[in-house]
Amino acid sequence: MTISVSANSVTINGNIKSIQDYQQIKETIDALRTTHKHIVLIIKDSISITSSVIGYLNKLVLKDNIDLHVEVGDEQLMELFEDLNLVSLFHVKKV
Repeated sequence: MTISVSANSVTINGNIKSIQDYQQIKETIDALRTTHKHIVLIIKDSISITSSVIGYLNKLVLKDNIDLHVEVGDEQLMELFEDLNLVSLFHVKKV
């Protein structure tokens, strides 16, 4: 998994599957949220997402009041967000 940042957007390439991936995502977004309250998370090709990342994103929205928008490239991941009823909370859209 690789992460790149541009302004208020975080782009993730590759599969999100390990605790190290979670830590890298968390560190990246934590640094970004000090200057941005609106964050766009672009998950280009991961087919899944770990529960720790979902929990962290949930905390960002509900506790930290971050305006989070998630863009996913994979249909299977989009279906996961739909199954978990997180589409409206995270403003998820398929791109």
